Amino acid sequence: MSEREDLVLRTEGVCKQFNGIQVLKDVDLKIRRGEIHALMGENGAGKSTIIKIITGVYTMDAGQIYIDEKPVEIKNRHDAAANGISVIYQELSLVPSLTVTENIFLGHEIKKNGIPNRKEMKKQVQALIDKYGFILDPDKLVATMGMAQRQMTEILKALSTDAQVIIMDEPTTALSAAETEQLFVTMEGLRERGKSIIYISHRIEEIYRITDRLTVMRNGEIVGVVDSKTVKPDEITTLMIGRELAKERVRTPKINPDYYLSVENFGYKSLLHDINFKAYSGEILGIGGLVGSGRTELISCIYGNLKGYTGTITLGGKPIGRSARKNIKNGFGMVPEDRRTQGFFGNQSILRNIAIASYDRLSIGGAIVKSKAESRHAEKAIKDYDVRPAIKSLPVQNLSGGNQQKVVIGRWLSRDPQVLLLDEPTAGVDVGVKAELYDYMGKLADQGAIIIMVSSDLAELVNVSDRVLVLHGGTIFAEFPDHTATQQSVLLASSGVTPKEGGEA
Repeated sequence: MSEREDLVLRTEGVCKQFNGIQVLKDVDLKIRRGEIHALMGENGAGKSTIIKIITGVYTMDAGQIYIDEKPVEIKNRHDAAANGISVIYQELSLVPSLTVTENIFLGHEIKKNGIPNRKEMKKQVQALIDKYGFILDPDKLVATMGMAQRQMTEILKALSTDAQVIIMDEPTTALSAAETEQLFVTMEGLRERGKSIIYISHRIEEIYRITDRLTVMRNGEIVGVVDSKTVKPDEITTLMIGRELAKERVRTPKINPDYYLSVENFGYKSLLHDINFKAYSGEILGIGGLVGSGRTELISCIYGNLKGYTGTITLGGKPIGRSARKNIKNGFGMVPEDRRTQGFFGNQSILRNIAIASYDRLSIGGAIVKSKAESRHAEKAIKDYDVRPAIKSLPVQNLSGGNQQKVVIGRWLSRDPQVLLLDEPTAGVDVGVKAELYDYMGKLADQGAIIIMVSSDLAELVNVSDRVLVLHGGTIFAEFPDHTATQQSVLLASSGVTPKEGGEA
């Protein structure tokens, strides 16, 4: 059987422009029946755009989509579903207050005499669960389920429409290692049944674990299609960014021991207690620990977003304010973990999102914002932090995840903050953008800023931080100075195990 005869989905010559900027150019994507196919590329490479065209969110300017080698028109999501295409986004579409069955049939309930036939719907859902071997209860409320089971419910929802191609966008972002493995087992089962999966991920280790082939996009074009099992990691990153990635290097901090942020006798509700540490000018201080250990709450209190903490927090010997507004004026910046709900205003322009934190400097008397000054400020940040596309009027929600993060970080870096607090700063961004963000952080620290970074990425925590604190049991369990932290030692400390010399338990 030829490759073309084996294709379930194919695009040919797909092109797309936004505001005169070419974002897709002659994209020929080929998905075989019964394969897990990775789609990779830097943020802004065009991955999301081609997926939105395939699923009917965007219309293409030129090109053709083929299903089973037959040309089709996909103008909306109903057309995509009718052609056997379903997508599962990072932000799951489930309604937490409804059961598994209710979510799967939401919007197309089976009715008898005008009344939803719950018995029949549950019967059909149970049949799907049995067919695919899922571990799900059709009567269970989604709100009571873990992320892995929610992902399975989304997959089951797609299968209920007889989807032949399931697109998964960063599905493991919120999953534990065990939940991720559970999801992979489910995906392998779907592949064995002839289903095709387009898998979007920035995690190269997952590509080797679960996918068959890999398509790499760069600047709106496909630059390579390779076998996932034989391609080398550095070959993938070179394809993605168009050059070899610089080797990791240990940064030599320029610490000023006389100027620091001090946290003393700190406590927050029943979550944190007896927290004492200093973060110095010129230092990148990493904070590790398991999810739920209080890392986010700690830096949110420092920033002024959370109230009710005990203890004292000082900067340069002076108590800091207890509100974010006051702390921003005094040189604080905060990049939150959930950029979509807390980091930016999605329907507002890049210009507005960057400038909003600097209106005190761009206004007359703190009241009237000078539009020219606002525009110049945003244009400089867009250029300095390489936001793509560089269209200041474009709503931030139209950007890729990595470029959204550049907007959020650029908002604060353009103010030259004294203290920058970062919560999972590189979650969901590609290797190229990660390298850029690390470079920005290093330069800011070299200028004398205090940087505190919370991260669940052990490699990031170990390689980027000058010093690492690990939270466990509501307090600081371990401290690793002068780049002495290892991934193993941080992981052990996060679990409450004191590592011996060399990082072993």
